[in-house]
Amino acid sequence: MAAPGHDCPLCPRLVAYREANRAANPAWHNGPVPSWGPRDAPLLVLGLAPGVRGANRTGRPFTGDYAGRLLYGTLLKFGQARGQFLEDPNDGMELTGCRIANAVRCVPPGNLPTPAEIRTCNGFLKAELAAMPRLRGVLALGTVAHNALLRAYGIPAARFAFAHGTIHALPHGLLLADSYHVSRYNTSTKRLTPEMFEAAVSALLARLAA
Repeated sequence: MAAPGHDCPLCPRLVAYREANRAANPAWHNGPVPSWGPRDAPLLVLGLAPGVRGANRTGRPFTGDYAGRLLYGTLLKFGQARGQFLEDPNDGMELTGCRIANAVRCVPPGNLPTPAEIRTCNGFLKAELAAMPRLRGVLALGTVAHNALLRAYGIPAARFAFAHGTIHALPHGLLLADSYHVSRYNTSTKRLTPEMFEAAVSALLARLAA
């Protein structure tokens, strides 16, 4: 499986939601959101799914809603991006040391994909991973992303439990780092603070540089 087309038909519920969004907001992207960043990067940041008013609107991962502020601010701070994040895909910002993808490419109702939708989209994640020849580490934002990464490599989820701040050494040498998702809910409730997220990113980058 390559990347999904703009009218990917695989998940009926997501297709219906896409069509409703297209009717209500015809100027939005309203389709599977492509990954972003250099394919030869050693790091992949893996999110859950596009936000309806964020990436589903703008067509760039984590762009256009609150979640991108902490993510891109941290990537800029640690030299994984350059430019300025303005919550606009035309802001000129570039990813330099990482690539960003989502476990599910289409926006789901209520920001929550079903298990079947996660499984269906996993083929696209497998293709994404296979197309990154220098990949050495994945930063999983949340349990869904963590488990989707394991599924893509055929590893039972029970072998490596999600835990914020943990770095798992997978059997084939890839490092899987866990962080709570950078969602508005997690940051506003202090489940995830900027310091916590920066510590998780810093620890993974240090391991990749060793």
